[in-house]
Amino acid sequence: MELSLEYKQQVKQVLLERRPNFGGTDAQFAKIYGINGSVFSRLNKGEIEGLISPSQWLQIGRELDINPKKSNWKVVRTKVYTEIESSIVFCQNFSRSMVLVDACGIGKSFSAKNIVKSMKNAFYIDCSQAKSKQLFIRYFAKTLGIDNKGKYVDVKENLKYYINQLDSPVFVLDEVGDLEYTGFLELKELWNSADGTCGWLMMGADGLRSKIQKGINNKKVGFAEIFSRFSDEFIQLTPNGVDDKKAFYNELLTQVATANHTGSKPVNELVKICLSKEATLRHLETLIKISA
Repeated sequence: MELSLEYKQQVKQVLLERRPNFGGTDAQFAKIYGINGSVFSRLNKGEIEGLISPSQWLQIGRELDINPKKSNWKVVRTKVYTEIESSIVFCQNFSRSMVLVDACGIGKSFSAKNIVKSMKNAFYIDCSQAKSKQLFIRYFAKTLGIDNKGKYVDVKENLKYYINQLDSPVFVLDEVGDLEYTGFLELKELWNSADGTCGWLMMGADGLRSKIQKGINNKKVGFAEIFSRFSDEFIQLTPNGVDDKKAFYNELLTQVATANHTGSKPVNELVKICLSKEATLRHLETLIKISA
């Protein structure tokens, strides 16, 4: 596979832009993206060709969320975005832990991914990509630039040790409801190992709330302890009242549509269609692309 020099330069630029926000060494940062320290050093000095295989360039581009087709979708500072940003900053500054549980399709994941990009020692971990305890811990370690090969117990101990070496890190754990029970229990061990030294924001949809509440009601080991460590409450951004909820979605959809719509159909018509179907931002994006 032949990749264009333009694509490689784009990946390299974004990679180097991320480096200042990572508190570890160059070698650890490089390891996050599957390259060694010497290769990263040469990239940093301006070299590109012959250093990385095409498959590695694509892997790094994927992990940096680089779209070679240059998507024009704009990030909008909606209430969801600003509230999640405030929560992440609070958790990092005060080493606190919180649980955000809300409806699907309001931009939780999209917002969190973009927010951590500009924060130092802030890490986004999609738990749906690593559901078992082995995969979760190894995925977590890789996200921090730690060697995730070898014995599971060694990887976990190194992870716990390294978390405490970082300067005020914050970890955004998304789609936590997808974790298997044994993977979910690992959260308590990680939290205990870094009590008071880092921040945590656990995120998920209504299934996460049900999972935690059911676990607590059934006195299943770990659920009450983990919930207690994450402040004993669920944060929710979407209002419960019918009128308030409608106003919330109307504002959210209008803001995003206004920033991203390029077609001829009026924004209020697109928003009205979504509201009539009780649809989310994902459906709005589809309508915008069709209209364009």
